[in-house]
Amino acid sequence: MNYSELEADVLRLIIEAGEDDVRAFGEETVTRLVRPELLRGAAEDELSQDARAALANACANVLTISADGLRDELATIYDGILVDDDLDGGVLTAIRALSHWQSYLEQNRRGELYELAIRSIEDVDHEVSADLDDFLAAPEMAAEYERIRRLLA
Repeated sequence: MNYSELEADVLRLIIEAGEDDVRAFGEETVTRLVRPELLRGAAEDELSQDARAALANACANVLTISADGLRDELATIYDGILVDDDLDGGVLTAIRALSHWQSYLEQNRRGELYELAIRSIEDVDHEVSADLDDFLAAPEMAAEYERIRRLLA
């Protein structure tokens, strides 16, 4: 399966899934994308102290924080970014995941869950450098695709 086919299948799965399944998928995926080890590479000069605290709080409470609370934490994070374009990849992944999750909580748009799925696939790709023409050849990528299918099918 090439990357375009993978994207199309993930989109189809999200569109066709029941409401409970997409919610469970979103919760598991956002939790995976804000895991503490992704934040370990952040340099102290990338985020202000307030932004680091807001990011840690949002990540630790991602499943219990309200959309408004998450919006506030994201505003603090964005205001506290101290670099122009070189934010640590793990931190960037977590911030993007929080942003998509906040938007999903607020507007219940499945497109945000599609974005979470793609961020999760990219996270695995970052670890294993999957082949774009045979994206599922790497066992880790095949496992991530199966996780997505299992939760949404």
